[in-house]
Order: sequence, then C-alpha cells, then structure tokens
Amino acid sequence: MAGSEGSAAFAEGVPCWIDAQLPDVEAGKRFYGELFGWTFEPFDKTEEPTGPSPYAGSVRAHLDGEPVAALVPKRDGRMPTVWTVYFATPDADDLADRIREAGGQVITAPVPVGPYGTMALAADPESAVFGLWEGGTHPGFGKRHGPGSFSWVELYARDTAVADSFYAGLFHDALFGPGTTRDFGRVLVTEAFPAEMPPHFLVHFGVDDCEALLGTVVRLGGRVQAPPFDTSYGRVAVVTDSQGASFALLQT
Repeated sequence: MAGSEGSAAFAEGVPCWIDAQLPDVEAGKRFYGELFGWTFEPFDKTEEPTGPSPYAGSVRAHLDGEPVAALVPKRDGRMPTVWTVYFATPDADDLADRIREAGGQVITAPVPVGPYGTMALAADPESAVFGLWEGGTHPGFGKRHGPGSFSWVELYARDTAVADSFYAGLFHDALFGPGTTRDFGRVLVTEAFPAEMPPHFLVHFGVDDCEALLGTVVRLGGRVQAPPFDTSYGRVAVVTDSQGASFALLQT
C-alpha cells in the first residue's frame, strides 16, 4: 500500500516515515488507537516479505486508510523505547557511506524489509539516532501534516553548527536551506535542559488542541513531560506513551 503521497513526494533528506520500538506492540495499539484514532494491520497482510525482516511482528498504523507509522517489537531490552524518524533516500548504501565520511555512524547497515524498502539506522556526530528509508512498495507516509499524523521532528543538539553542517551536507540543504519542507527543525540544548539528556530527535504529531489531549494521554497510562508551550512552529506539549516512548503533540 503506497498511500496517496507517492514516492516522488520524498526527496532525499525529507522525513518520510516513523516507527516506535515498543516492548508490547499490542499495548501500543491500544494507546495510539484511542489517542489518534489509528487502525492497524500486519506488514505482511498483503505482501509476503522475502527472508528475515526487521519489521517481523510489526504493525502498520493507518489513519483514514493511509499509512502513518509503524509499531515495532523491541528486540533487545537494552535498547531504548523510542520513536525513530526515517529520512528518505534513493540509495541507502550510498547515503550510509556519506554519513560515515561526514563523521556520523552507521548503527545498522542497510537491510531489505521484504518488498517494502530498505532501512538503516545511523547517528550524527553528536550521537542523535535517525533512520534511512529507501522506498520500495512502501515509499513512506500516505498522510502527514494533520491531526493524528506526523507533522514535525525536532533535533535537540548540543552544537547546532555541527548539526547544520552535517545534515545540510548530507541532504543538500533540504532541511535547513531554501526550499525546506518545514518538517525538521533543531534547537540548542542549553542548561535549561537536564544535563543527562542526550542529543536526540523528537517526533511531533499534529493535534487540534494540545491541552485537550493531555488528559487522554494520562488516562491511557502516559505522562506529561512538558506542558504546552509556544514555539516558532506551533504550540507543543511533550509526553510519553504508556511504555515510556517520548513524542510531542503539535497544535499549529
């Protein structure tokens, strides 16, 4: 299921997909299904993956019949429970090589995910983790930029000059330069943040009203990390789900 966005919508460097690595996918379905109105199907419902897949046991979330995210079983208890953003690329192997050359790390080398595409995990010079996605039958989001779907991702960096140079060099100014899609921003981690907080990406989901949804988050077993505050791109609240994965609610 390609969705209405189509592969041509995702130039290299544009956020095109997200997934959450969760200890309990069924609990994740209950949480996000009620919070955002998502429905779910196994990734292999209509297409049979060939060989072992990093998405084995995963479900694809839909909103209004279009793919918006995946919930993935966490394979290793030492790994964080987290939302990961994936940047589009026409050639994951080539981009992985360029990430290494630019001072980043490739955590998981590019690997096919059945017929859907090729994925990899990488980290920038400050160790903020992100994904690469080379689309096959699944190019990425079928729906975004609205309530219940991906609307923004913010990089929390301790050196914004390093971040600007690294990502703009990789993606030819797709993120911070002229013509940006406005799907990606970055903020300096200052002394106002906990000293132990590492550089990281924070996925934002669109909502109609931040305040109104916080009660639902708490009722479903999540918690509020930061109550609503105003930013240059909208009103934001930072929360965690019932298993500890952080994300943000964005009211534009």
